Amino acid sequence: MTYKEALDFLFSQLPMFSRIGAAAYKPGLDTSIALDNYFGNPHRRFRSIHVGGTNGKGSTSHMLASILQAQGYKTGLYTSPHLADFRERMRVDGRMIPADKVISFVERWQKSGYDGHPSFFELTMMMAFDWFAAEGVDYAVIEVGMGGRLDSTNIITPISTVVTNISFDHMQFLGDSLEKIAAEKAGIFKPGVPAVVGYAEGGVRDVFSRQAAATGTPLRFACDEMKLINPHLASEDGTLEADTVACGPFRSPLGGEYQMENINTVLHEVEVLRSVGVEISSEALRDGLEQVVERTGLAGRWMITSRTPLTICDTGHNEAGLRHTMHQLSEVWAHRRAALSPSAELRMVIGFVNDKDVPHIVRLLPRDAKYYVTQASVPRAMPAADLEKILVAHGLGCRLCPEGVASAYSAAISDSEAADVVYVGGSTFIVADYLAAMQSRS
Repeated sequence: MTYKEALDFLFSQLPMFSRIGAAAYKPGLDTSIALDNYFGNPHRRFRSIHVGGTNGKGSTSHMLASILQAQGYKTGLYTSPHLADFRERMRVDGRMIPADKVISFVERWQKSGYDGHPSFFELTMMMAFDWFAAEGVDYAVIEVGMGGRLDSTNIITPISTVVTNISFDHMQFLGDSLEKIAAEKAGIFKPGVPAVVGYAEGGVRDVFSRQAAATGTPLRFACDEMKLINPHLASEDGTLEADTVACGPFRSPLGGEYQMENINTVLHEVEVLRSVGVEISSEALRDGLEQVVERTGLAGRWMITSRTPLTICDTGHNEAGLRHTMHQLSEVWAHRRAALSPSAELRMVIGFVNDKDVPHIVRLLPRDAKYYVTQASVPRAMPAADLEKILVAHGLGCRLCPEGVASAYSAAISDSEAADVVYVGGSTFIVADYLAAMQSRS
């Protein structure tokens, strides 16, 4: 079997939510438990940290993995979805799973005669756990796929749990209120396992508190204490600088307002990890925060890919995530108009998936930007022509680019002056196609 054949099997033979949507959603733990038993319970051979939430769980997972690596621990990291390469989903000390390990796992699976029918996510999760165990990792940071209570990853018993925040997303599966969504996310709480919730208020906070009391989970809310001192975003590009008691001043390569909340959550989680016996020095904490991109390969979070024109891609795709991103984007654009050229334009290469409430989300978009409307190369993508109609109905100026993200980006760059700002996003898959195109050109 070649690597391409292994990927073709995974992508075409197994239901994959990120590509086809609801038809691939498979709630419940029965299959995951059966798979785990079949492969010898690999997750029991390493200690884990479980990270859920609506927004920020990917950034938070990568920062925690980077900090553990900086301390010298052999660290696994499991996240989803991937952007340019399937192997991004599972890393050890920042190194993606080798292609030959993917091949050997798929071959083992095909020859096993196993009579179950796992989803793409269930089988690839087991691939990660199996590889982490074989590599002898000390710790693995495991990101929840969707929800929590019924997510495949919830078979683990971690040493600590993190839930970043709650907002509206995947409502058809998780519930039509923030409280219902919070209940699903809180389903990863375990008896005696300490948990950190990044941000919660009102009824959502009550849900977490009740679930923690019911399960015997020691709980802290990171939002009760801001551990960042004088956090601020560099006006020229939106990257984050701050001071802390825990590790002194640092500059994060991650930008955008939402990272303040994520980093504060990480600082609280580091205190929890220390309380359960994980040694983390202040030097490792600072190095982990500052070197998260280099150490883990994190991509697509307020990612600056060019300075002339300033080009930013971001995977934020729901209302809460986009609200923060659009505000920060407008701030950076205003700075460039004041500092470089009053005629600087904001050009938006944008697309969505067809199961989002796009008419509602569109209200968050800047009114006076130039829009290059496209679609990602996944079946879930909203057709560019359909999105154009929505944007035009909201009075936004559009250029239709149905040939794909690379074509839309080329059009935006062709129209741009040096002082302009180009944004690529709206969907994880728009960013994935963009980064793949950039990779192929390099």
